[in-house]
Parts: sequence; structure tokens; C-alpha cells
Amino acid sequence: MNPKTSFIALATVAALVAVGAGAWWLGMQQGMGQTTPQPVAAITTGATATDDPSLWTIPQGEDATRRHIRDALKAGDVDPVTGRRILNYHDPMVPGKNFDAPAKSPFMDMMLVPRYAGSDAADAGSVTVSPRIQQNLGLRTAPVVEGSLVSEVTAVGNVAWNEREQVVLSSRAMGFVEKLHVKAALDRVAAGAPLAELYVPDWVAAQEEYLALARLSGDGTDTLQDAARQRMRQAGMEPAHIQRVVASGQVQPRFTLIAPFTGIVSELLVREGATAIPGMTLMRLQRTRTVWAEGAVPESQAALLRPGARVRTTSPGAPGQTFEGRVQALLPEVDAVTRTIRARVELANPQGQLVPGMLVSMRLDRPKTTATLLVPSDAVIHTGRRSVVMVAEDGGRFRPVEVTAGLEVGGQTEISAGLQMGQRVVLSGQFLIDSEASLRGLEARLNQEPAPPSTQQRYTTDAVIDALGGDTVTLTHPPIPALKWPQMQMDFQLPPRSQQPRDLEAGDRLRIEFEMQDGDVPRITRLQRVAPEPGQ
Repeated sequence: MNPKTSFIALATVAALVAVGAGAWWLGMQQGMGQTTPQPVAAITTGATATDDPSLWTIPQGEDATRRHIRDALKAGDVDPVTGRRILNYHDPMVPGKNFDAPAKSPFMDMMLVPRYAGSDAADAGSVTVSPRIQQNLGLRTAPVVEGSLVSEVTAVGNVAWNEREQVVLSSRAMGFVEKLHVKAALDRVAAGAPLAELYVPDWVAAQEEYLALARLSGDGTDTLQDAARQRMRQAGMEPAHIQRVVASGQVQPRFTLIAPFTGIVSELLVREGATAIPGMTLMRLQRTRTVWAEGAVPESQAALLRPGARVRTTSPGAPGQTFEGRVQALLPEVDAVTRTIRARVELANPQGQLVPGMLVSMRLDRPKTTATLLVPSDAVIHTGRRSVVMVAEDGGRFRPVEVTAGLEVGGQTEISAGLQMGQRVVLSGQFLIDSEASLRGLEARLNQEPAPPSTQQRYTTDAVIDALGGDTVTLTHPPIPALKWPQMQMDFQLPPRSQQPRDLEAGDRLRIEFEMQDGDVPRITRLQRVAPEPGQ
């Protein structure tokens, strides 16, 4: 016996002891003069318990058994009243003992009760709990609703410069740094402000050639002047600098480096008097309107993030302020020690308060997903191999249903398969109900391997759809002589959707082929829609 089975058995024994103690107390109270007996309700399987003491022995089931004795019915026959095949007979007080013929119980002073194929209470592993027991156990239920979860991932990171907002200023020609207007790294500069002045002797010869040609007149001089301008451009002169030479008519050997935007000098690589060679980096300018923040996110949560997700960030260096941003990228690298992925976030920094190295706390919103079914997380029983919820049905019945659980956020769990919107699930007391159902063989049914292809005899009939529900359909069919069935309405199990006609609805006329299933409703193996009869 595994630990789970031991726990279930102990839970059930404890429940039976409690019921027995309640009965003993009731007898003592009646013996002390109380004239109004209080009923002792019980959890039963395969019957509807009520608070009427006259119904606790399930007289409806006993009446059916007596009728079966009278009509010579037994296990395997179809009850003409219910339209369902009789599986066996059992004593509700002695689970696990089944009989093929109707009779009086050999264990108790009562009749056996029939169990039908396709019966929710008897065949689907459901458990019936009387309203009084539900009240005593404090059973609470909640509806299955539709919605989407928005989860939040938190991370701590450090601020860094946005490298996409960085510009490198380099030398275009051989020259000398005569003057620097910025003296140190991290100096702030404004757009259009002078940064450095360079003397470039290589430009002198090209400018003098152009100016000499500009003084000439006659045919062909325009072509020569255009060629001289082209040589100035090839020497590294900017269009604005060439225009100053043309407008002034004088040699312009000095060049002033201008800041293209407002920012800071993140790196200064030259000093006054230094020689600059072509391609040499003079300094780097960095915009500060946005910055990066890189946070370590557990790889299990990183799968919930997508580029563009909204981020809210706070920092001890800017108390009381929140900086908005977006996830720019999830860096394709996992830290082998911490099992985290770095999320790069781009933050707005209009006042320049965020600077590299500053610590920030980030709250990253997971983008909204498509709507799905949601249940309270307390309703889901995780067994290690599967997830189960107890579904509350009419008549005080509770049925365990295996579900596919997804993300859990804020006490809500996504359910991708197993439930339908509007059903109610049990929030408290479901472990007791689950243990009772497990003792009725539910665990074995959930664990059993898929049945091999059926070799049973198949039957064919016409039918009309009355209702559709999940994987079952309610049909009205004419008499089926091979099964000795009269015309009646009953449930059938539908084939896979790939084998069904599209857009089935109530009122459709069908031609079906089906086979019987031991312990379940007949299973349709093939169906096709047929045209309505003339005049219909």
C-alpha cells in the first residue's frame, strides 16, 4: 500500500468513526428524553442522499431492484424505465461487493441497489453528500469563470548606459588638437556646443588648389573647380567646412568639433597638443534621455516575458519616483550558477537622474494572454502525476475531474482542459470527497491504460440530436431489435472531433454506428448527417 492509499484509508476510517460517534450520541440524547430524533447523514456512492429520514435507505433503488426481480431483469439487461444498461447490483453500505442478479443484501436488512452504465452517481465515480453533511463540513464552491491573468515578475538590476544612444567622434585626417572645450570624462555638453579645435595641415593644400582655380575664368574652369571640391571631400572635410572655404575665399586649416546632441562625454581619449591620426577615436558622447537596466530573472519566469512588456522601476537614488519603460530584450545567455537570464529594460530618464551603476527594483508585467478558464487555486488537488478538481453537480453529487492546470497568479489558476465555464468546483473539504471516491475505484480508472481497439459487435440506427454536451450527445432513436431496445432518448459518447461532421446541432438527423461499453454509455464509432425527410 503506497502512502497516498494509506492516507485515503485513514481519512475514510476517521470519517466513519465520526459518523458512528454521532449515532451513539444521538441514541444517548433520545434516551434522555429528547423526542425529536436528529438524522445522521452519511456520504454515499451511487444514490442521492436527502435530509428526509425515510429516504436514507435509498428506497428508490430498492424499488428498482424489486421491479427487476418482478420483470426477471439482471446485469447486462436494459432497464426499460431508465433506458440504461444494468451493470450490477451492490450494497451501498458494503462497497466493493457487486452482484449479477437483484436480491436482498447478504450483509444488511435491505435490498441491493442497481448500478447503471452511464449513471453519473454510480458510474462516473461521483460521491453524494447530504446537505446536512455539506453544512457540517463547511463545503464551499466557486464558479469556473473566463478571464486572463496578468502576472508580475520582480527583479533587481543595475543601470547602464543605453549603448544605442552613443556616438563615437573620431579624426577624419592627420591633425593636432589645439584646444579642448571639455576637460574630463562625464562632462555634460549641450547640442551644438564646441568640443575641440583641431589644426589639419593636410587640408591646406587641397583648399589652396581650389582657391587658385576659383580665381581663374574661362571655359573649363567650372569642371576644374568641381574636381577641387571633390578632393577636399576626399581629404575628410565636412560639407559645412567646404562651404566656409568657398564663402570666405580663404584657407580654413582649423576645424571645430561640435556636439551633435545634448548628453555627456562618456569617454575622453585625447588631450590638448595631442596628434590625431585618421580614424582615431577622440571621444564618445552619450545621450541620457534613456538608460538601460539589466535585471536577473529566474529562467522559470523568463518564459513569461516578451519584448515590449511594460516595466515600472524604482530606485533608492530617486526616492518617491517611478520610472516607466519596456523590456527591450532577453539576453540569450543563462547564468549556470544562479540559473537566471538577464532582461534588458529601456527606461525613460528625462531628468537624467538615473546613472550607470545605480541599483533599481523592477516590476515587469507579463503581457496579457488570451482568455482562458480560471478557478481558485485552492480548488486544485495536485497529486504529483495529475491535477484534479471536485466538480459540484445537481443533487448533492461531487465528481472528480482531471484537469490541465497552467499559470497560477494571485490565488487563481488557469485551466486549459477538463472544465467548462459555469461549472462549480469545491474549495474546501475536497480531500475528504476525493478519498471517498478513490475507495470506490476511481484511482484505478484514472490510471488505467487506454483500452485496445474494440472487437465488440456494432449496431446501426437512425437518430435525432436532442442535446450536445462536451464529449456526449443525447439522441432519440427508434427501436433497436438486436438489443431489444424500445424507442427512447439516451446518451452516447461522441467519436473524436476529427471524425465528426462540422457544426452539429440539436435537431440534426444522423445515421450512427455504435458499440456497447462496459461501465459507460454506448460509444459512437461512426456517424454521418442525413438529409431531413421530405416535408420536414
